[in-house]
Amino acid sequence: MENGKKILVTGAAGFIGYHVARLLTDRGCEVAGIDSLNDYYDVRLKLARLRALGIDAAEPGDLPEGSIRESAHRPFRFVRQRIEEREGMEALFARERFDAVVHLAAQAGVRYSLENPYAYVESNILGFVTLLECCRRHPVRHCLYASSSSVYGANTKVPFAEEDPVEEPVSLYAATKRADELLAGVYARLYRIPLTGLRFFTVYGPWGRPDMAPMLFTRAILAGEPIRVFNGGEMERDFTFVDDIVEGVVRLLGESPEGEVPAALYNIGCGHPVPLMEFIHTLERALGRTARLELLPMQAGDVPRTWADTARLEHRTGYAPRTTLERGIDRFVRWYLSPENPLRG
Repeated sequence: MENGKKILVTGAAGFIGYHVARLLTDRGCEVAGIDSLNDYYDVRLKLARLRALGIDAAEPGDLPEGSIRESAHRPFRFVRQRIEEREGMEALFARERFDAVVHLAAQAGVRYSLENPYAYVESNILGFVTLLECCRRHPVRHCLYASSSSVYGANTKVPFAEEDPVEEPVSLYAATKRADELLAGVYARLYRIPLTGLRFFTVYGPWGRPDMAPMLFTRAILAGEPIRVFNGGEMERDFTFVDDIVEGVVRLLGESPEGEVPAALYNIGCGHPVPLMEFIHTLERALGRTARLELLPMQAGDVPRTWADTARLEHRTGYAPRTTLERGIDRFVRWYLSPENPLRG
């Protein structure tokens, strides 16, 4: 994306959103970040990410809804805003006149969707429709939005390619992400909004979510507690380091889809599935500790394997993940043990 462009990043206090906002501002873009700062996971981590972006806030109350806070050291502003709140979003778009949008805000987590389905419908579907309506009324050059590898469901054909059938999701979370893809297709067709969906595969790295395996496993290993390993460890994931993910996102931002229906979908992953036990052993070596394993059956809504076919993205942008699992885990562990991590205790 060219220097000087004004970009909206939703979910800017989240894992991928933080890294995207950081890379865009490093490359000279002006970024407005929004996030609701909900308590799905420990909000201390979200506030720490914002502080790393130059937004000084010790607690959520320091950032009341609708407030605008300027960064101390980069072209970044933060607005606390729920994406499903129509009036606030409309006012934001009318005021800012964004060149492009990177929509990463969502209610995440496969297992939590079984416990709290309404949160997923409100954020992932209603929130996305609100964003699309804003893009319709206040046109942008390009809107990227987060989908997920979970749309492939229990697909047994690997690697997963964008043209594979995706009509049998196995979790509510996956169903909401597939619904977003269908909604994007409709808005692209009716209103010619350039929309690109990103099917993220398992992302890990510094500043990661505490409900995901790297953080859960590291905390437990260091505390001498057992880690929960589902399906008896017989699982594979296309683990992708976050720096590789955000490089792909930023490259795509400048590649608006064209044609009669300006909509596109891309897998964005490493393209090399890793057995879960290999991931655990790599983490053990980085920590210098041995994990205690609690082997459990497969959980509802989970799948045994993910594997990204990234040929379409490589052809469009030259995307090529460069971070090995060993190097990525080492960087994650160094961050986890550092003062930057407010949850390391």
